[in-house]
Parts: sequence; structure tokens; C-alpha cells
Amino acid sequence: MTIGLSFTKWSGLGDPVWVAIANYTDQLADPIFIRSVINTVIIAVITVPVGLGLAIILARLINKRKLRPLYLALFFAPVVTSSIAVSLIWQQMLRQDGILSVTISRILGVSAPNWLGDPNLALIAVCMVAIWSSLGLNIVIFISGYQGISASILDAATVDGASTLRRFWSVELPMLSPIIFFSVVVAVISSFQTFDTVYVLTANAGPDNATRTIVYHIYDVGYRTAKMGLSSAASVVLLILTLAVTLVQFAGQKKLVHYDQ
Repeated sequence: MTIGLSFTKWSGLGDPVWVAIANYTDQLADPIFIRSVINTVIIAVITVPVGLGLAIILARLINKRKLRPLYLALFFAPVVTSSIAVSLIWQQMLRQDGILSVTISRILGVSAPNWLGDPNLALIAVCMVAIWSSLGLNIVIFISGYQGISASILDAATVDGASTLRRFWSVELPMLSPIIFFSVVVAVISSFQTFDTVYVLTANAGPDNATRTIVYHIYDVGYRTAKMGLSSAASVVLLILTLAVTLVQFAGQKKLVHYDQ
């Protein structure tokens, strides 16, 4: 249905009017839509490697701790909390007079950063919240991966003289690669769907559309301006972009992912 509507002009009422590919040409020529695509890609480029990298490191540190269940509960709390509630909490912290901004100001001796009002900082703020929100789930996933690594393999690497760093890079990461691949695919798709964080943190997609994402653009065009055809066209573009990136990831896994234990 969405694909069909993308070739029409429709306000949600009455009968759709066929416009062929006009919606697609309009969207691709619209600097606001292009900005939303760029912002979405930036969010993916920042949140996926940083979020998964932190999760792998923290999972390794927590894996054999006696208080592992407590650490997991603390990190997993944001995952089971409403994304709207999480965004509202961060909104208060990221205000110019919020605890995070004031703390940074006092420690560095600079003026409090205006995270949500500065076009150069607003998107970074969205990325910070996205990373924090998904960190707990990724830690749990990677700990399950660490649990599946045979202790005898790690002991053999140690006996062969491998340092902690070498063992991590040459033994642990290759054995975690299937889980890392799965997490990357899921994280990229999730980053392409960023909406609620933007909607709550930065009303109207932030200053100068600094945090406008494709999904927010779809909502804004479709439900605020009642241009369902344009909104549907943007949805199809998002689908194509997501499929293209996912196919590239699956094509690259043959060289990067090791399924043999």
C-alpha cells in the first residue's frame, strides 16, 4: 500500500491522484529531505561502532565479575524503560542548566554547553542517548558470546605466550564475530529508525533541522502537513536504503565473520 501511495498525491481524505514519480523527484530535490538522510547516516556511523565497541569492552570486564548480575541489571535498566521516559530524563540532564551541562562547565571551566539548542551539538546529544539506551542489551548479547568461548582455547593462547591484547584481538574477537555481525545488522537498522529520541529531545527536529532523521521527516510530512504521497515516497527510500546497507553487510560477512570454532 505504501509503495502504491508513493506514486500519488493524497492528503488522507478523498481519492488519491496519480502523479507517477513526482513524489520521488520532489523528495530527492528537497534539501530538508537530503539533510534528514545525512543525519540518519551520521547517527548510524557514530552509534553503531561506538555503542558496540563499548558493549564489547564492558562485557569483557563484567563477564567474570562476582557482581555480574548486579552490573547487568544496572546496564539493562534503560532497555526495559520506555524510550520516551528515557528521552525525557536526558532532556532535563542536557538542558543548559541541567546537571550534565553544569558539571561539564565546572570541570572544564567553560560555559555550559547548549546541547539541545546548538546545531553542532544537538545531533551528538541524540547519539549519546541512543548509545546509552541500547548499551545494556548489547552487553547482555556479548556476555552470552563470551560464555560460549571455550576456556581451553583461551588457556592455550595464554600458554603460547599471547598477551591479553593479542588474545582479545586474535582469539576472542574472531570467535565473537557471528554475534558482532548480528549486532551490527540490528544496530544499523535500529539507527535508521531513530524517531522518538529526536521527537522528545529536540522539538521540531532541533535548530535548523540539525536532528531531523528520515523517520521524523516521514512523520512530519505525512501527519503534520498531510502529504501522504510524499511521506510514502520517503518511506520507500528508507526501505531501499536499509535493504541496500543490509545486503552490503551480508556480502561482507564472508570475509569478516568466522563461524568455525
